[in-house]
Amino acid sequence: MAVTQAPTRELTPEPRGRLLVWLTTTDHKKIGILYLVNSFSFFTVGGIFALLMRTELARPGQQLIGAHAYNELFTIHGTLMIFLVIFPILAGLGNYFVPLQIGALDMAFPRINALSFWLLPVGGLTILSGFLAKGGAAACGWTCYAPLNEQLGTGVDLWLAGLILVGTASILGAINFIVTILRMRAPGMTMMRLPVFVWGILATSLLVILATPVFTAGLIMLFADRRLGTSFFDPAHGGVALLWQNVFWFFGHPEVYMLILGAWGVVTEILSVFSGKPIFSYRGVVLSFLMITALSFTVWAHHMFATGAVELPFFSITTELISIPTGVLFFVWLGTLWKGKLRFEVPMLFALGFIALFLIGGIDGVWAASPAMDFAIHDTYWVVAHLHYVLFGGTLFGIMAGMYYWFPKMSGRMLSRKLGQWHFWLQFIGFNVTFFPMHILGLRGMPRRIADYAPDRGWSFLNLVSTIGAFLIAISLLIFFANVLTTLRKPRSAPADPWQANTLEWATSSPPPPHNFDALPAIHSGRPVYDARVAEAGPTDRGSR
Repeated sequence: MAVTQAPTRELTPEPRGRLLVWLTTTDHKKIGILYLVNSFSFFTVGGIFALLMRTELARPGQQLIGAHAYNELFTIHGTLMIFLVIFPILAGLGNYFVPLQIGALDMAFPRINALSFWLLPVGGLTILSGFLAKGGAAACGWTCYAPLNEQLGTGVDLWLAGLILVGTASILGAINFIVTILRMRAPGMTMMRLPVFVWGILATSLLVILATPVFTAGLIMLFADRRLGTSFFDPAHGGVALLWQNVFWFFGHPEVYMLILGAWGVVTEILSVFSGKPIFSYRGVVLSFLMITALSFTVWAHHMFATGAVELPFFSITTELISIPTGVLFFVWLGTLWKGKLRFEVPMLFALGFIALFLIGGIDGVWAASPAMDFAIHDTYWVVAHLHYVLFGGTLFGIMAGMYYWFPKMSGRMLSRKLGQWHFWLQFIGFNVTFFPMHILGLRGMPRRIADYAPDRGWSFLNLVSTIGAFLIAISLLIFFANVLTTLRKPRSAPADPWQANTLEWATSSPPPPHNFDALPAIHSGRPVYDARVAEAGPTDRGSR
């Protein structure tokens, strides 16, 4: 096997004491794990909030919580899941695997990398501290539209402060990813040999750099309205309430792609590995990622069709246009599977589940691109279903595929296949039982963001079904957590490449050493580990994959 000497550097000695090592580390692998632990902790909190809301909605009348408490839970649930769960999990996987996949020693700026992580738990706890403040936590919805953002008390102020910290962390992290990918690739790792996951992280980082500063500025403006006497968004004093919606969604729709581009990369890599084929159209994936990145800044006002203050034809057309490169990705995924030697390991199950669920979410989105249809379903439970099919059915299934795929590399241990299968099927069934009925509820006119409904509206049965599904999801996630915790107590036994994979992270031990690589395989294509494996096996096995 042809190898190249791995790059070297003088490693900074870490302080003694296991806890202190983790608190002060600048190792990208440890920081990646910290991201994952932090994100799944907030995921647990956000999931409990979701169960409380679904239990309240299972039947008409007040069951557990009042209307104001429901609004608090709704606001913080959405905020946690979007800003402190999905995006940071992908950032954690990116922190761990981007340097490994490009043959680098670490991220470009290790100390900034540590800072960008530690801002996240501080920001999240700042948001949650609103529950202890006078007036309670923010109850203005996770979009916090004016005039709801004029809520008295300090809950909204803490929400704003927490999101400013989270936004700052995202910007710092994005700069780090961009510099790392552009400047720290190993010899032979050209841009068109980058793993698709790395392209997903790069596209995500570009979106963060362009969109998040706008949102952060809007948060500061809203804080100034509340505490410094300005009136950017207050119509009573000359402000424009819809300005906040424009600021929010100019960030908010690119944010959807920030939350899913990395998951697309994960799924594309997994489909290639477990079908035994190269990616059907690598260049098609890369071009689709870049087209989506550009077009995502032209569609934000489709969230505002019902306001009457936007150009309906323009934003309808751009929303339909962005579905074209997304459709290309489906053809790539199906082409990768076609006539492949499929291995239905747990990562592959979650990747296939992702394709099915994201397809439904994507079709929902095309419906909403039509202003006439949007007027009928705007702010109904149809929108709730669409959002969750894209971000839960899409991104979270992609994340789970990545967790099962890369867990052996991170820990040196293989998760239980049987428990993983139970996790997948319960989560897949529970997800559809929870969110598919919401399409019907939306078409029947049930508005979102309500804590109660009249018993004669015909919504009771489907809400009960959705609540049952939510508890199935909770059970599936408990199985996942139990699988992780029990596996971590076992001795390390995972080989360096348990999946017969393609990319550089599988060329080092499981888990990798502090310096990542003792030696790198020669990089002559986008599948260096596969190339090295074929070279070792000899010419008789060259047609096996």
